[in-house]
Amino acid sequence: MRLITILLVLLATGASAATLDDLVAAYPDALAGHTEDTLIWRDGTRIPVATQPAAIGLEAMLRHGSILDQLSMPYPKGMPVPHAEDDPGRIRNKDFFNKMYGDCRKGEVTGHLVSVTWLPQSWGHRLQITDVNGVAAQLDAISHELESLPPDIRRLTYPSAGTYNCRGVADTGQTSMHGWGAAIDLNTKYSAYWMWQHTAPAIPSGFEAIVPIFEKHGFVWGGKWRHFDTMHFEYRPELLR
Repeated sequence: MRLITILLVLLATGASAATLDDLVAAYPDALAGHTEDTLIWRDGTRIPVATQPAAIGLEAMLRHGSILDQLSMPYPKGMPVPHAEDDPGRIRNKDFFNKMYGDCRKGEVTGHLVSVTWLPQSWGHRLQITDVNGVAAQLDAISHELESLPPDIRRLTYPSAGTYNCRGVADTGQTSMHGWGAAIDLNTKYSAYWMWQHTAPAIPSGFEAIVPIFEKHGFVWGGKWRHFDTMHFEYRPELLR
């Protein structure tokens, strides 16, 4: 039954799993190419795309996922939100992202953080976000596009619950995308988080306008995860190609 549900979602949304080609194309400043089993960085570093032994099952992949694992779950773009059977984007290979953005526990991320004024006309507070891969520029563009939305929709997006934060994910202990400075949380008043409630919530009206703006600029939404986190967006352009 679960497989049938996933197939129906993919047919309805046209989603397909990202490939290593998508990954390389999404980060052209950092990645030079790949072989069948290795990701090649522009500085010559090579990282295996699979781990041995392989992580089996979602919970194992969330804790020990490989580069291939983090690409394996199709991310369905746009709205409405399908019934979430997986966590497309929530699997993150630590070696990949530490190489890309730095290890925050070693102080390697802060040197790339810049300030972006979030909703300058509506809220106007400055947030710290990485400039690696142009993430800060994309978030700034999102901020200005959100300003054009009606006030009752804009209220869902501020005050922001934060961007850079060197911390782990609550259930897995793995580095949060916030720890790499490439994520933002929106207004918690209108958000739902799987550790706060056990059933997926009704999505507040307005997210159908917000989510496509983020996705256009390379950010995926945690509202499409089994471990739902509707305040959360993170920069993962490879999943949107």
